[in-house]
Amino acid sequence: MTNPIHIYEDGRPSLPSRVFLEFLTSTLSCNVGRNGYYMATSWILVEAGFGSASVATLLLIVSASEFVTSPLAGMAADRFDRRRLTIAADIGRFVVMLGTACTIPYLNMLVVIYLSANFFSFCDRMALTGSQALIPGLVHGRRLSKTNSAIFFTMQLGCLCAALLTGPLLRSHLPALVFIILGGFFLISAGCLSSMRAALHAHHIGKKCSSPRMAAHLFPLFAFYALLYGSAIVVSVMGASFILEEQDGTALDFGYLEAAWSVGSLIGAVLLIRLRKDTRTHALHLMLLGLNGLALMALMLLRMPWILINFAILGLLYNLGRVSVEVALQLRLADHMLGRAKGIMHSFAAALGLIIFGIVSFVGDTVRPSTIFFGFGVVLLVSLSVLSTMTQQKNGL
Repeated sequence: MTNPIHIYEDGRPSLPSRVFLEFLTSTLSCNVGRNGYYMATSWILVEAGFGSASVATLLLIVSASEFVTSPLAGMAADRFDRRRLTIAADIGRFVVMLGTACTIPYLNMLVVIYLSANFFSFCDRMALTGSQALIPGLVHGRRLSKTNSAIFFTMQLGCLCAALLTGPLLRSHLPALVFIILGGFFLISAGCLSSMRAALHAHHIGKKCSSPRMAAHLFPLFAFYALLYGSAIVVSVMGASFILEEQDGTALDFGYLEAAWSVGSLIGAVLLIRLRKDTRTHALHLMLLGLNGLALMALMLLRMPWILINFAILGLLYNLGRVSVEVALQLRLADHMLGRAKGIMHSFAAALGLIIFGIVSFVGDTVRPSTIFFGFGVVLLVSLSVLSTMTQQKNGL
């Protein structure tokens, strides 16, 4: 029987303020750019009349690219300088967005966006894996939960800024200019990382699993992350169509929806610090799966403004779960294995994303977005039961 993972460690934070603030600034900037990119591409496709199936296909391309890229990004993060890898990926994301802005007025919009998403997701996964693998080097052996919460709070603050910025930009400017403005945030991110000192300390924190069979050893954690990621994917795929088709909304309303999710995510990033130190990760994850499923199912019955409140709850549950996964992973693995573990974990999530996108693309616009939400909520509740049963059998209960 394996020992339970706890999400809270004793100790006080001791962070080098300048380096950590530069990292947070980079995190904020790149999350404005990346979330603005996905918001803009989704809305542009729906507004052009391609429907939710086109968004599903877009994110299917993204997930396929991430499925292939994630293990490569993990190996690269463990082998090369993570800071320089992230800087290169930031520059790559800027180049992709600049290329998109230059070609979208002249070429087929659908082809341009699909090709753009393929290249962008490759650079995006490299950047995310590299930057998140830097976190243990910023902690200096203290309070992982507080450090991760601060970083994920900043990430969601970037998402909120993207939601508040992208909606008005889409309403008042051409798509090419929107991509140029959003792409500039990646240059800011790269500049902040460049000014950080090259040598970040790698510390080994808590229990370590150095087994090459990490995927089997950490399967419950990976499964939870995949399901959590899947719920966010469903919201991303169906959000624009849900507002436009079922709620008769506008791009500004879509921005409010994304902002509500981000506000909830900000709260979720902070909540982990306040949890009792004897809280077990697995019990927390099962609870979050159940609540997530119920919240998705409730969307079939709700109307504005309750929809915004419900999306804020979904964002809270998502980020609370995501931060706890990051802390648990960093506690269980040695620093030199962290990149590969994150690559494997995200491959699990990307595989589930491929299944979701395939289903949505197949049903097209024949099924209402709220019905898709309800169906995935049921999947989460069934998965909750399966994971609970597997854990009881593993522990001999």
